[in-house]
Amino acid sequence: MLEKGIKAPDFTLLDKNGEQVSLSQFLGKKVVLYFYPRDNTPGCTKQACAFAQSYDAFRERDVVVIGISKDSVTSHVKFAEKHQLPFILLSDPELEAIQAYDVWKEKKLYGKVSMGVVRTTYVIDEQGVIEKVMPKVKPDTNAAEILAYLAGETED
Repeated sequence: MLEKGIKAPDFTLLDKNGEQVSLSQFLGKKVVLYFYPRDNTPGCTKQACAFAQSYDAFRERDVVVIGISKDSVTSHVKFAEKHQLPFILLSDPELEAIQAYDVWKEKKLYGKVSMGVVRTTYVIDEQGVIEKVMPKVKPDTNAAEILAYLAGETED
C-alpha cells in the first residue's frame, strides 16, 4: 500500500462515458479514490450503493468520489445505470492505477490463490498528497467511515 504523506500517483483512465479523466484535474479538491474488485458483485455493489447514498454529503464538502476497477467501460456503464451511481467510475483494464496504488495483490479464496484488487480507499488532499489510507475496507461501511473522517469525528 502507498503511505500517507506521499504524492498520489497521477493517472489518466477512461470513465463510463469513454472520456479521459486524470487525477491531476482535481487538484484543489479533496478526492476519495476507491479501488474495488468487480462491477455487479455483492460486495462491490454494496460499496458503490453506499457511496451513491452518501454522494450529496460528499458534494456538500466539495469532495470528488472516484471508483476504479479493471472492468471495461461498457461494464461500468451497465453498473452505473443499474444502480444509479452518480460518481466517477474509471476503467483500468491495463492495471495502470491499480498497480501504481499497490492494490493488485495475491488473494486466497476457498484455498485457491489468484491475483486481484484488494478493496482499498485513499483520501487525497487538495494538493494531490495522500492524506489517509484505508486498506481492506468493508464495503457497507466504507463511505460512512470516510464521511466521519472528513467531519473530524475519527482519528487518522
